[in-house]
This record gives sequence, C-alpha cells and structure tokens, in this order.
Amino acid sequence: MKKNKYRVITLAILFGIATVIIHIINKIIAASAIFKDMLRVSEKNYFNWRFGDIYYTKSGSGTPILLIHDLVPGGSSYEWERIEKKLSMKHTVYSVDLLGCGRSDKPSITYTNFIYVQMITDFVKNVIGEKTDVIACGLSSSFAIMACHNEKEIFNKLMLVNPPSFHSLNQTPTKRRKLLKFMIEFPVFGTLIYNMMTCESSINNLFIEKYYYNPFHMDSDVLDAYYEAAHRNGNSAKFLYASLISKYVNINIVHGLKSIDNSIFIVEGEEEPTGKSIIDSYASANPAIESAIIKRSKHLPHIENPEGFLEQVGIFF
Repeated sequence: MKKNKYRVITLAILFGIATVIIHIINKIIAASAIFKDMLRVSEKNYFNWRFGDIYYTKSGSGTPILLIHDLVPGGSSYEWERIEKKLSMKHTVYSVDLLGCGRSDKPSITYTNFIYVQMITDFVKNVIGEKTDVIACGLSSSFAIMACHNEKEIFNKLMLVNPPSFHSLNQTPTKRRKLLKFMIEFPVFGTLIYNMMTCESSINNLFIEKYYYNPFHMDSDVLDAYYEAAHRNGNSAKFLYASLISKYVNINIVHGLKSIDNSIFIVEGEEEPTGKSIIDSYASANPAIESAIIKRSKHLPHIENPEGFLEQVGIFF
C-alpha cells in the first residue's frame, strides 16, 4: 500500500513539474512570436463588436471596398498589404482582422460561419455605413456569400479569391473531430499541440505545399507575419484553430449562392488544385458568375502576382 501511495505521489509531482515546464514553453513561444512586431496596431482602429474588438485599417477615398482575408492559422489583413495602396487610389479600402485572427480579439468560444456572417454584416452597417464591394479569400468567401444572402441591400459586388469547394464546405463535425477540438482546447497540453501545429516550419511548409506557385520566391516578412498572427494573444489563438479543423466553420452555401443576384467574380490562381472544377460548380449554381485565372500564382494571387490581381480588380470594380 505504501509503495502504491508513493508511486501516486511521485507521478503527481512529475505531472505537475511537466505541466509547469510546458506552460513556460508555451509562454516563451507566444512572446517570441511577436518579437518582430510585423502586425503593428493603431489604437483608434477597433470596432467594438459584441464578441470582441475587431481590428481594421482604412485608407484612400472613393467607393468602399472591404477586404476579408482567408480564415487560416496565421491569417490577418496583412494578406492584402501588396494591393492596399494601389486600391486606395480609387477606393476607400477597409481591411479587417477577423475575430480570432491577427490583432483582433480571440475569445475562447466555438467559431462558426454564422459568427463571421454577423461580424461582416455589422461591420458594414456600423463602420462603413454604405453599400460595399467585397473581396474575400478562401473560406471567407463563404461568409461574404451568406452575408450577402441575408442582407443584399448593404452589399454591391463580390470578388471571391480561390473560394472553397462545395464538398469541403459540406463537411461537418464528427465525434472524432469533436474529440480533437476538446484536446486542443485543453489547458497547457492543448496549447502545446497548437504550438506544434503552427510552428514556423509548419507555416513554411503550408506556403510551400498549398499557398505558393513558386515557393522559392517566398518573402520572409509574409511568413513572419503569419507566424506572429498565429500566436498573438497566446493561448487564445488555439480556439479558432480547434473550430477550423473540427469543421465548425463550414456551411452549405449553395442555396445562398443561388438566391443572390449581386455581381460575383471568381479569381483562381493558375496552379490552385481543382480551381477549374470549383469555378464550374459555382457557375452551375449561379450562371451569372464570371471568372478569371491569375498566372504565376496559386492560393494567394494577390501576394504572388499583385499586378495581375489588380488588373482583374480594375476590370470588375
């Protein structure tokens, strides 16, 4: 009995020491990630929303355009840095960090498509205050479509950059995915899992394998900005990641896409896998949709080929 008691005490002590060590490691990672300060903040640029403060920038003058970055680990409005200045010569450009991303608040909640639809709608109504054009990348295209479906009168034209397939959006949380979400949201150890999944090498591999047409032309500043955004606010960043990989942010958008009569333009990177089939499926749901392919680019044509991307923006808007 005494031996068992001592074993339990020893295990408890070791577990406690391990927890403290991992907690310190997590803190060091969070602190070191923001050391380069790639995502600078202006205190005036916050929209006080019900789920948290939303960071945004505003520049230029003319008809408003709202830029919405892709919802990925490390995503932020930094994604649009290479086109914002030129866009602002003819438009009032608003660029937001979505809730749970970049410099915006990262509440410990389950993130859903509905939350982002409401965030975009409220931002247009309360900050922009007039009918708005939208450029949205990746998964965020689904938010733009559903926001327009719900309140057509506040949106004008929609440009969707490499929107997700209907198949991927139809994936829903399963028991296995819910368990994974629980594990990542678990204190200390879940944070360690998140830090491992969003370390610098993982983000670098993401750009090489999925984002860039030519990975040899990667800009270190872009990688640093994504890494910083993924770890800003420490432990809180993992809750969005947990919701993403567990498919809580997905929604079937086909009914919404069919019902809206706003002008929609899809931009696909030349090397984006299944890009052509995605354009075809969206066009079958809404025949009025137009599209274009950006040469020498993949998932982020506005970063890889900003000149080609801006040319299409000029044609559409």
